[in-house]
Amino acid sequence: MKLKEFLKNKIPDNKIEFTPSSFDVIGDICIIEIKDEVKKYEKLIANSILELNKNIKSIFKKTSPIKGKHRTYKLKLLVGINNKETIYKENGVLFKLDVEKCYFTPRWSNERLRISKLVKKNENILVMFSGIGSFTYVILKNSTPKIIYNIEINKTAHKYALENLKINRFDENKVKLINSDVKKALPKINLKFDRILMPLPKESEKYFDLAFKSLNKNGVIHYYTFLEEPKKKLSDLKLNSYWKKQIKENLKDHKFKIQNIIKCGVYAARIYRVCVEIKK
Repeated sequence: MKLKEFLKNKIPDNKIEFTPSSFDVIGDICIIEIKDEVKKYEKLIANSILELNKNIKSIFKKTSPIKGKHRTYKLKLLVGINNKETIYKENGVLFKLDVEKCYFTPRWSNERLRISKLVKKNENILVMFSGIGSFTYVILKNSTPKIIYNIEINKTAHKYALENLKINRFDENKVKLINSDVKKALPKINLKFDRILMPLPKESEKYFDLAFKSLNKNGVIHYYTFLEEPKKKLSDLKLNSYWKKQIKENLKDHKFKIQNIIKCGVYAARIYRVCVEIKK
């Protein structure tokens, strides 16, 4: 049964539409957003989610937007166990994390798997803003790269990335985990990469120059950003051309080829998270 159906006759009909239509489940933790219109019913909503999902032990609500250089948000316990650390399984990989201290979203699950399927044998890969190792370990589980360099500024996320390497028993010779700012760490790495991931949609363009310099001649950059559809409906072909112009304007200091533009999530009305696959 869906949550809105379950809440009928428990919340006034004119408030049902404001109850969560989706929420994130990370391990045994559920994270929800509560609108002001149903704030007085938040405990009822949380208890209903617990009743409908027996594997969930804690319900937290977001009390702040994503902010800061670590891209984290504040949480408040509504019901259940007050524990923000959990273990989440995705694409055959176990991820241990603190959901308040590390940026992580299960909504990238399909995208992480998609990227892993593109990786060819013995590639040198760089993951910027690598967090708890989510892209890296899905790649290691599903393909055979030579080595993956990871750069993450958040000390707590870096700590969990180290733990997750051991939990999953991956070959430590295939992973380099660096706790630093990308702008400081990348110039010190004496290696060109066949594939570079930039999973930081609002900030990636600030690091594009560094990524481009570190890319092999035939390599690929997976550049993530947010792009908006125009109000006038366009065909897929015209929308692709429309977005290409935007991307080239945003990255106008470089000459590159856009190999592909892939929608990989909805950010807001008519705004998509996209992966732009770029070659020199």
